[in-house]
Amino acid sequence: MFLLRRAIRFALSLVLVVLASFAMLHLIPGDPVRAALGPTAPREAVEQRRAELGLDRPWPEQLKTYLGKVATGDFGESFLSRQPAGQVIADRLPATVQLVAVTMALALLVAVPLGMAMAARTHGGRGRRTELAFTSVTGGLSVVPEFLLAVGMIALFGVTLRWLPVAGKDGAASFVMPVLALAAGPAALLARLVRVETLRELSSDYVRLARAKRVPAVRLYLRHLLPNTLTAALTTGGLLLSSLLGGSVVVEYVFQWPGLGGTTVEAIAGKDYALAQAAILVYGAISLTVVFAVDVALGLLDPRSRPRMLG
Repeated sequence: MFLLRRAIRFALSLVLVVLASFAMLHLIPGDPVRAALGPTAPREAVEQRRAELGLDRPWPEQLKTYLGKVATGDFGESFLSRQPAGQVIADRLPATVQLVAVTMALALLVAVPLGMAMAARTHGGRGRRTELAFTSVTGGLSVVPEFLLAVGMIALFGVTLRWLPVAGKDGAASFVMPVLALAAGPAALLARLVRVETLRELSSDYVRLARAKRVPAVRLYLRHLLPNTLTAALTTGGLLLSSLLGGSVVVEYVFQWPGLGGTTVEAIAGKDYALAQAAILVYGAISLTVVFAVDVALGLLDPRSRPRMLG
């Protein structure tokens, strides 16, 4: 029953994403065909192109055609490049997946040990100054927009110091600034969460018993505290992974990363309906899949979480 309900919710959410991808771009003012062909294109050419794309038909008919094509994996043809939108997505998506995967891995590798170390340092009211510094820095990083960090790093490390490349994807050095711009906020949020969860675990009875038995600190933290803390961290991390996809759109555009983000921005700006719809649909489907996978994994690993998630 748990898996069935989650699958039904996933399917309904995916349908809403498909409908939203169709509706939102049609609500944007302006003529995409005129934008693609240019302001000097003859009216006859514009009308012919609109007819070829089916944009001269009523919305219900356009929606029916769109749903039928999406169901078969046909995302149409890009207005601007005249390439299949699905092929453009397939070419650009791997670079985005690489960027987001490296970012998420870095955020977890930094946040989990940092949060646990801060909990150990500030447990029992100790280290007030350390706690203040930690909460101030992580709180600030968690609210700074990714694009501001990206622009700041470009100005400092790319233009002033010339340590790192400011655009493109060419070698490991090109990952540094985009990954840091994307990872700063999620890492800060996760570190705060891990600290709170670790503090809660440190006050539990089993930790007191382990300390009474003089269990070594390393064993206590790695074998007992870490697994319990990771449940909350991975739950939030899975949700943050979805938000990272949205943040990567602007960051990729700033750094001219050859991924789906810059392509999406350009498609929306150029009113390239087919490509923009396909990109939005892919982003939405990936986000829903991540949330669905996290919910199912936690429900299977920790049955106590099922009633809460089903509410």
